[in-house]
Amino acid sequence: MVCYFSGTGNSHRVAKQIVQRCGDTLFSMNQSLKAGAEESLHSEKPFVFVTPTYSWRMPRVVEQWMKKTTFTGSKNAYFVLTCGDECGNAAPYAKALCEKKGFTFLGLAGVVMPENYLAMFPTPTKEEAETILAASVPRIAELASIIAQGKSFPIISPSLIDRLKSGPVNPLFYTFMVSDKGFAVGDRCVGCHLCEKRCPLNNITMVENKPHWNGNCTHCMACICGCPVQAIEYKKKSKGQPRYYIMENEKD
Repeated sequence: MVCYFSGTGNSHRVAKQIVQRCGDTLFSMNQSLKAGAEESLHSEKPFVFVTPTYSWRMPRVVEQWMKKTTFTGSKNAYFVLTCGDECGNAAPYAKALCEKKGFTFLGLAGVVMPENYLAMFPTPTKEEAETILAASVPRIAELASIIAQGKSFPIISPSLIDRLKSGPVNPLFYTFMVSDKGFAVGDRCVGCHLCEKRCPLNNITMVENKPHWNGNCTHCMACICGCPVQAIEYKKKSKGQPRYYIMENEKD
């Protein structure tokens, strides 16, 4: 079973390609989180967790979801993290989580995808994004082949910088960066409710037909990047930046 969490579509796309190549089933953590469900998942094939990289680790919201979820059947687990550059020293943290859940950790691997975190970094143009997406296909195929064969992902020795990024820098990121106070909606908003529907944590409610953020944000960027009229901004960081959003068939 391939379980994914995705804000703007990168991890969703990677998860779907792994499913297609491995003949597996797809499970949406987004929908599970939105429903507030305590899941019990069974799979005879390995569990594959596909998520974004948040400050060189899996998102906290994914770790919390995994801790609450019951997994039966296969005891093998793979982790595939999408990233704009690299995923640092994320592997030991995923391995520690596996030990708590009774999984055999078969490795963590990164897939470079277009940057979506416009709260901090520049986002690509449509043409640049298409180039990056095309380059990701062989990498996804390589990882899917390893999964299908039941082998472990190659181990990559982290540098000191990697350890610092995934270690002390990660909690600082959540303390100082992850907040919804920077989001604002402008006059272009048409009240379509898509931001409310897409928020995996139910953090957005519509007040006088405009989105209102309620303080429980994971910075997935689904609201700002998925807005069809670009009515949402994040402080001054997002102004003039391309909105990167490729989520398709969101009910999958």
